[in-house]
Amino acid sequence: MPTGTRTPYRGGGELSSARLRSARLRTGSAERAGLDPGPLGDLVHAVRALPGGARPWCAGAVVVAGRGSVVAVEEAAGWAVRYSGYDETADEGVELPHEARVPMRTDTPFDLASLTKLFTTVAAVQQLERGTLGIDAPVGAYLPDFTAAAAHRVTVRQLLTHTSGLRPELPLYDCPDDASRRAALRAEAPVTEPGTYVYSDLNMLLLQYLLERLTGRGLDVLVRDGITRPLGMTATGFGPCPGAAATEDQRRPWGKADRGMLRGVVHDENAWALGGVAGHAGLFSTAGDLAVLCRTLLAGGTYGTARILGPDFVDLTLAAPGLGFAVDQPWFMGELAGRGAAGHTGFTGTSLVLDPATDTFLILLANTVHPVRRPGDNAPRAAAATCLARAVVDRRPSPGGAAPS
Repeated sequence: MPTGTRTPYRGGGELSSARLRSARLRTGSAERAGLDPGPLGDLVHAVRALPGGARPWCAGAVVVAGRGSVVAVEEAAGWAVRYSGYDETADEGVELPHEARVPMRTDTPFDLASLTKLFTTVAAVQQLERGTLGIDAPVGAYLPDFTAAAAHRVTVRQLLTHTSGLRPELPLYDCPDDASRRAALRAEAPVTEPGTYVYSDLNMLLLQYLLERLTGRGLDVLVRDGITRPLGMTATGFGPCPGAAATEDQRRPWGKADRGMLRGVVHDENAWALGGVAGHAGLFSTAGDLAVLCRTLLAGGTYGTARILGPDFVDLTLAAPGLGFAVDQPWFMGELAGRGAAGHTGFTGTSLVLDPATDTFLILLANTVHPVRRPGDNAPRAAAATCLARAVVDRRPSPGGAAPS
C-alpha cells in the first residue's frame, strides 16, 4: 500500500497507512479483529487441555493470538512449576504438593530456547540495513580467525538460512573453559557442502561472534538497544529470570549436564556453558512481548513511534526461504502455512507464527520439558495454528488493525 493512502477502519473514519502500521496492540473481541469467535474458542479449549491427562503435553502453557493490532486471545493454563524433579525408575515427574506449585499466568516468562535465533537474526539484518554487513560477504571477511569457515567461504546468508553446512551442534558444554570453546568454533568446518540445508545452532553462534566483532558490543546489548528497548519489550532479556516457568530436571543420560531442576536459568547446555548469552538460545520473554515483535514485523518494522527495521528489510527477512525464520512449515504452522507464514519453534516448548497474508499472529509458549525432555510432538502447535487460520473471516488485512492505538 503506498504511503499516504487512506484506509477505512472499523471504528469509523479514516486512518493513514503510516498510522495503521504504527498502531499498538490492544485487547479486543474476535469480531473487532476480523476473526470468527468459534474457531478461537476451539483454540482456547485446546490449549486448556494441554496440561491435562495422565501424560500431559506440557506442565503449563500460554497462548496469545490476534489479527492486526487486536489481541483476541490471551489465555494461560496449567502450571509454571509443577514438579520438584523426575523419577527415572518410575518414568514420571515428582509432583509438588498443590500448595507449592506455581500457577501459569499470561505474563509468565519462558526460556525461549531457539526463538532467540529470531532476535539474533533481526540484530544482523539491522546491520545489513546500515550497510555495515554484507549478506553475501564471506564470514572470513569479519572473522578471519575462524579459519575453517573462512577456508570454505561460508557466507553471512548461509549462516542466516542454515545452509553453511555446519553440523547441528558442538559439545561446547564439555570444554573446560571459554578459550577452548572458542577454539572449537574457530576450527569447525562444514560437514556438508555449503549451500546444503542443515539446521545448526552453530550458524547463530558464528553470527553472534561476527556481530560482536563488527559492532564492539555484546549480543545482549545489541538485542536490548536495537530491539527490546525501542519496542518496550520490558519482559524480554537474557537470563537469569527467577520468575520464569520451570524447565527440566537436567541430568545425564537424557541431558548433557548434571544441573538438577532448572528455573530461570537457560536450559540449553551450550548456551549455559557460554554464560547464558548465545546467538542460538538464552533469551527469556513473555507471550505478550513476543506479540509486540510479531506486530512490529507485520507492520513493516514499526511499532508506535519505534522503528527497528525498514519494510524492505522486513520483507527480506521473511521471504522464503527466510533469514532466521522458517517459512510455510505446516508441521508447526498448520493451515497458516502456505501463503508466506513465518515463525520458529524452541526446544523448551515455545513457538511463534506470523502470517502477513492474513495479518495474524500466534504465540504458544509451553514448558514441555518440565520435568524432563521427551520426543517432540508438534501436533498441538499445528492444531493451534489451524484454529487461528480457520478463524480468519476473510483474506484481506484486518479492519481492526486500522483502529487507532
